[in-house]
Amino acid sequence: MIPVQTRIATAVGRAVTHLRPYQAKSKQDIYDAWDQGFVNVLAVLPTGAGKTVLFSDIIHDHRGASCAIAHRQELVSQISLALARDKVRHRIIGPKSVVKLCVNLHMLEVGASYYDPSSSCAVAGVDTLVRRGDELTDWLNSVTLCVQDEAHHVLESNKWGTAFKMFPNAKGLGVTATPLRADGRGLGRHVDGLFDTMVEGPGMRDLINMKFLTEYRVFAPPSDFVRPGADAIGATGDFGHVKLKAAVKKSQIVGDVVSHYLRIAPGKLGVTFTDSVETATEIAAQFNASGVPAAVVSAKTPDAERIAILRRFKNRELLQLVNVDLFGEGFDLPAIEVVSMARATESYALYVQQFGRALRLLNGKLFAIIIDHVGNVERHGLPDAPREWSLERREKRGTSKASDAIPVRACLGRDAVTGLVCASVYERIYNACPFCGHIPTPAARSGPEQVDGDLIELDPAALAAMRGEVEKVDVSLEDFRAALKDKEVYRAELAAKHVPPIGQMAHVKRFVVKQEAEIVEHTATQEAQEALRGSIAWWAGYQRAAGRSDSESYRRFYFKFGTDVLTAQTLKSADAIELAGRVNQHLGGLASGN
Repeated sequence: MIPVQTRIATAVGRAVTHLRPYQAKSKQDIYDAWDQGFVNVLAVLPTGAGKTVLFSDIIHDHRGASCAIAHRQELVSQISLALARDKVRHRIIGPKSVVKLCVNLHMLEVGASYYDPSSSCAVAGVDTLVRRGDELTDWLNSVTLCVQDEAHHVLESNKWGTAFKMFPNAKGLGVTATPLRADGRGLGRHVDGLFDTMVEGPGMRDLINMKFLTEYRVFAPPSDFVRPGADAIGATGDFGHVKLKAAVKKSQIVGDVVSHYLRIAPGKLGVTFTDSVETATEIAAQFNASGVPAAVVSAKTPDAERIAILRRFKNRELLQLVNVDLFGEGFDLPAIEVVSMARATESYALYVQQFGRALRLLNGKLFAIIIDHVGNVERHGLPDAPREWSLERREKRGTSKASDAIPVRACLGRDAVTGLVCASVYERIYNACPFCGHIPTPAARSGPEQVDGDLIELDPAALAAMRGEVEKVDVSLEDFRAALKDKEVYRAELAAKHVPPIGQMAHVKRFVVKQEAEIVEHTATQEAQEALRGSIAWWAGYQRAAGRSDSESYRRFYFKFGTDVLTAQTLKSADAIELAGRVNQHLGGLASGN
């Protein structure tokens, strides 16, 4: 039987006061899930929320052998350092170079090494762990807590799942900011993964509002970069390397990265994400030629050199780190002030990881700057938009634009003096750019489905027609009945058309049955509309409490639920019930803090 974790209140070791309040709550939620009999728990916290701190604290308090698994050596070293800061002695299952790197980091950051090859607590690289499994049987059987970092990788059939299953007597904890995969497969044990339940912490916007993450501004300057088509998307759901590199080569993206950094964020510490070492090298060279000290960092960069580069960056001797996905998952460098995206991705997880590099707090940093050259923000929406997570399968990214996020637009307004494009990105709920005031030219509109949720943009005739449909729904049952054609009038009309008496009887019978069905549907529609309108009012109350105007709120409703508020009030019973269910589900998430 898998042992039950000791409750926080009675945990051995230091108190949890060093945790942020939401981290302490997430810790309690994890223990509660284990107490309820769930073996493998997936904990969801946004990028920058301190997931490593959270599970390091859980490992610290754990009575028994434990293992934290990461899939890259950079993350192994980060977890090892977190445990060292918690004064947890541990072994490191990885190449000798990784062990040496971890020890050096301990000495530099903590002043002592907490590496202990005989410890029952371990940090393991997934590849080394799977390869050396036969040598570690006794220890594997002794482990009672297994933690998987960046757990959206874990599937029952892949190497991360294999590693997770190597601990037969352990309860499991996975942590991730994005519990979804580009290939659409689900993380639940009942589908493709290994997790039994999911606990969610606050969202990214919540952490920004609580001042645990910084505000941000997004810029999407005009670009000649053309995202690869659907044929470039591989089995993982993301772009293949060859076609992505070819698309970058056809564009002026290298020069754009440098010129727009100099215009938008000169002198700020930045990270640029690229598609390849070749592109990274070109961009770094142009940065240096423009007087911006820059260095290329990739998985091929030796550990000692990488540490030295990061120290130079922290000391502002370097202003740009140009990399190939190295600073995505799990990387934590609060000094980052600006992120430049020169690497297009269909993976929402990778997009959020890149975006989140700049959201860590830093004294003097008023807001993070995101410069998107490749359409990632337009593709995925703003990452702090509410998301509804699930352990179920989802449609593969690249085949659908389904998203909980509100669509965005990049401002094309030009400064009257400089002639430069604003390029600020904002949600399409606003009629004008909130940063420069530019009003975009509206697209031709023929119906409410093209209105961006703001019905005042419809012509008067369309509005009148829609309101007429609402009035039909709101007619009382008594008036509805009175408006129906009398069956004797209908019989007289049939007689005037020389329909024989026996035929009249059959027609009238069908006529009466149809009218009765219309009465039933009208009654059902009114009942469903009463519930739906109550849900919409509830939803609007949340929006007003957040300080939003009715106009903005109705636009948000449109983008969230796929219909405008006026059209919603014309829906028949079945569609009204379905929409009310979706609204209520969303409101339930808001009420629970998800």
